[in-house]
Amino acid sequence: MKELFVKLKQAECDVEGALARFLDDEDLYEQFYGELLKDPAFENLGEAIEQGKTYEAFEYAHTLKGIIGNMGLTPLFETVCDIVEPLRINSLDGVKEKYAELISQRDKFKEF
Repeated sequence: MKELFVKLKQAECDVEGALARFLDDEDLYEQFYGELLKDPAFENLGEAIEQGKTYEAFEYAHTLKGIIGNMGLTPLFETVCDIVEPLRINSLDGVKEKYAELISQRDKFKEF
């Protein structure tokens, strides 16, 4: 197993489930992993939050939630869920703090 997957397991990610969704193609997973971590949706989400555009922020967060969930990145998934739910009801309550946490987590995952 590649070093990336060892580190993801240590970070309590669902590596087995994610690889099953990727038909056990570790190279394909790695490619998507790299693309996800530089996805502009992260920055677009932050901009929408800053501008108070809850609908746009919800769309970005919900999209990230789906991708992150499929990739089994459990810590990121839990945080983005905490962003999606208030936005679902047009609230920014606690969203800025959770967004900062999401970006911090994403940056740590970039080091893997």
